Amino acid sequence: MIHAQIRVTGQVQGVGFRPFVYKLAHELGLAGWVRNDSEGVEIAVEGERRKVMNLIERLQSEPPELARVEKVAHDLAPLTVGLTGFNILPSKTGKVQTGIAPDMAICPDCLRELFDPADRRYHHPFINCIHCGPRYTLTARLPYDRANTSMAKFEQCPACQMEYDLPTTRRFHAQPNSCPECGPHLSLFNAAWQPVSSDHPVSASAQRIKAGEVVAVKGIGGFHLVCDARNAVTVARLRDGKQREEKPFAVMVLNTLSARHYAQFREQDGALLETGERPIVLLRQSSACEIELQGVAPGLSSIGLMLPYTPLHYLLFHELLGRPPGTDWLRKTTPLALVMTSANPGGEPLVKDDAEARESLSGLADAFLTHDRDILHRCDDSVMKWQGKAPTFVRRARGYTPRRIVLPFSGPSVLACGAWLKNTVCLTRGNEAFVSQHIGDLDHAGTRQMLDETVDYLSDILDVQPQAVAHDLHPDFYSTQFAQSYAVQRDLPLFAVQHHHAHIAAICAEHRITDPVLGLALDGVGLGMDRSAWGGELLQVAGTQSERLGHLAQLTMPGGDRAAREPWRMAAAALFDMNRADEIARRFPDQAGAAMVTDMLQRKLNCVETSSMGRWFDAAAGLLAVKEIQGYEGQAAMLLEGLAERHGKVAPLPLGYIHTAQNDLDFRPLLAKLADCKDAPYGAALFHATLAEGLCAWVLRAAARTGIKHVALGGGCFLNNILTQALTDKLMTQGMTVLAAQQLPPNDGAISLGQASIALQYLNQGV
Repeated sequence: MIHAQIRVTGQVQGVGFRPFVYKLAHELGLAGWVRNDSEGVEIAVEGERRKVMNLIERLQSEPPELARVEKVAHDLAPLTVGLTGFNILPSKTGKVQTGIAPDMAICPDCLRELFDPADRRYHHPFINCIHCGPRYTLTARLPYDRANTSMAKFEQCPACQMEYDLPTTRRFHAQPNSCPECGPHLSLFNAAWQPVSSDHPVSASAQRIKAGEVVAVKGIGGFHLVCDARNAVTVARLRDGKQREEKPFAVMVLNTLSARHYAQFREQDGALLETGERPIVLLRQSSACEIELQGVAPGLSSIGLMLPYTPLHYLLFHELLGRPPGTDWLRKTTPLALVMTSANPGGEPLVKDDAEARESLSGLADAFLTHDRDILHRCDDSVMKWQGKAPTFVRRARGYTPRRIVLPFSGPSVLACGAWLKNTVCLTRGNEAFVSQHIGDLDHAGTRQMLDETVDYLSDILDVQPQAVAHDLHPDFYSTQFAQSYAVQRDLPLFAVQHHHAHIAAICAEHRITDPVLGLALDGVGLGMDRSAWGGELLQVAGTQSERLGHLAQLTMPGGDRAAREPWRMAAAALFDMNRADEIARRFPDQAGAAMVTDMLQRKLNCVETSSMGRWFDAAAGLLAVKEIQGYEGQAAMLLEGLAERHGKVAPLPLGYIHTAQNDLDFRPLLAKLADCKDAPYGAALFHATLAEGLCAWVLRAAARTGIKHVALGGGCFLNNILTQALTDKLMTQGMTVLAAQQLPPNDGAISLGQASIALQYLNQGV
């Protein structure tokens, strides 16, 4: 007979871990107790050594589905205390060292209850249990107890309280627990924000959607704008209202069988759609999608599909399908598809409460389906896609935030403020890094305010006060200015980190690599150490040190940043380099500024040089007449990838690139070929194949010179499946170890992690 003190750390609060331990202890006949505290879960047990050791082993091997056990530590001693029974004790407060679980989709058990007329939670839009429902978005602080959530104002009825208090129920200490009697309630408002009298707001909302209206629906991380994706007129009206031009909308379908109607995908794609995190998954469009969902993803080969993840989503589908009985309908194919796009006008943050919706969504929505459970932290949908053998983030947010990333070193807390585009912030605690949800581009006051709020919230919920601050090298970024102000006010050390160094450092951090690596950083733009516009960099990175081994040959950007939005300008610059300036006006007759751009190039006025891979993509798209003016960032590159995918593989262009004496990589011979190519799909495929061939040769030359066999691939260009897979395969065939983004996107959403990692290493060096 022994006594054991056990400490479990990881994602172990708000996931049903205490009732799991309670049941396990009773099954094994052990006495003791379990409780949450600031570090995770603390357990004391007494009983036969064999049974105690069995419990410790099963804590790691059989945890609840949503738990992520990182460590189980225990101390054993002879039996002296003599505990009786096994109890769940109140949470113990203290300095927080644990984390909070992300929001999760409704579980199968709750879904069955939702559509069981005999269940007291029948059609309750806020049904949840310890295995599902909101966590992060409604929690104000830790420990994760009801009093610390936005459910605190809803007093549980006797029946709910009994379930909440009883360890053997599925709702034991499920903090958002409620029923129709004691929980939040839905309300429907018209476009003028006048209440719509209805006992069935979901049914009334469904009727409006059927009639071609747009309904703003409050979810768990914010509002969605919802309409029938098959109604091209409504989709076009929504697009005009959001000023979204050609940017694709996400579409929600009932299940994976229905998703197959609109997309081509493999078994792993379906598995990704069905995960509890419920991301938007980018999939290749089917022929039915192109016909039936016109205007949803114009010109693209892929579509972003997602499955319902809240009870309210399922209730909407139920109403729109005519209230079918039972639950068999949940597994049947239906062409019903809903646009489910973030409710935010013109790139501003996701709207999260009624006051914001009333101010920002007027004119966008014809009605508002809302509720009285507060969303404390706005959190957009995550976006993912399969890339090779693993899923890759395009945007990391709901379902994954704020999962920790374990670093290969520890140290004082660092706040990193990220980049300008696709901003996230990162806060470290010991050897843990917590990257925020996607905040967005910092063009708007709203996203800037969200950055401020997110920094405060992460500090509060993690109970951490930063000891240093990191930011991008660019002085004009709001994130840089925020970091500088934050550091000055608190007298903290400040670290400026070069953009592409941060890209590579982020990948090293998540792979826990501390040895030197080669880094291939390919993106749109980042301020270089020489104050020029970088974006196609071959680096050697070792912790805080980064050496630029080479870069892509520089292209001219006539008009500066405007050229990044207008690929025809990059094509014009390429033609000028080929001594074919006389073709510019003729090839771009719709561009009134063609003659002016030619003059700018001749006189070198307002012409910026860049090594950006993104601009090489733009030049190719312009030369192939794929896209002259972009409706959103990266559109030309995405269209180019889609054309290459449809064409299929081709051999790279012989002598399509040049390695210069300065170890730069020049693809001008490839652009010259594209300038005379009349077959855009073939040209797009040739462009991708030659890029992969040239980049591989470039990296291998550096590997031979340095002896380094690890290469990290960072930057938004590595969201391109064709380029990434071809380059990865070629490098691995040559014996290189390829490190790619896994826990974060390869784009600027990972910059904050890289900044934090570098600053933390500086601190550990005593800098």
